Amino acid sequence: MKKISRILSITPLFKGLSEQELDEISGIAIDRNYKRGESIFTEGEEANGFYIVAEGQVKIFKTSMEGKEHILHIYGPGNPFGEVPVFSGSRFPANAQALVKSHILFLPRNAFVRLIADHPSLSMNMLGELSMRLRQFTVQIENLSLKEVPSRLASYLIYLAREQKNPEHVTLAISKGQLASLLGTIPETLSRIFAKMSAQGLIRVDGKDLYLLDPLGLEDLAAAGKLAE
Repeated sequence: MKKISRILSITPLFKGLSEQELDEISGIAIDRNYKRGESIFTEGEEANGFYIVAEGQVKIFKTSMEGKEHILHIYGPGNPFGEVPVFSGSRFPANAQALVKSHILFLPRNAFVRLIADHPSLSMNMLGELSMRLRQFTVQIENLSLKEVPSRLASYLIYLAREQKNPEHVTLAISKGQLASLLGTIPETLSRIFAKMSAQGLIRVDGKDLYLLDPLGLEDLAAAGKLAE
């Protein structure tokens, strides 16, 4: 139970909660383990609880009528997912799948709602986290609809640099194919853009390691949207 409490303490939803409150949440959390590629939930399934990544990596995605997959989010340890439909009383609007062998915590809706009633501070944390998710989703929609792929890639690399706290080097935790899906493009186009950005001295690619050689240039590309010919 203490291990679960430690996992919960790094989750944005529960930031700042007391040890006692974390222990109470731990008391309703259910351990689940998923193999690589195993489905966690599917679009349209009843949202009877939400999830937190304890170890591993999870992708949230939708599939088109033609069977094409588009990744919406990729979450790692500490990230909650599937929480919005739980509290709106609706169904999951997308699919969730383990990208690697993953340890997931499941929090049943009814038990969690009772905890919120007893601990109003949880409601404030939920509002803060859901507001942040809404802002991230708004930015993602803007990037996909208004910006060209080079700008989306530059924005993503800048985001990774901030998340990994290294302005000069980032490591991709997903495949380039998955990155292409996340950016709303295809692997061939992404490869060409990587090559162009490398040729122009913006980045250096070494497998999953990307060296950001010109951070200011990446900022300009993220804003301008087009690579120089």
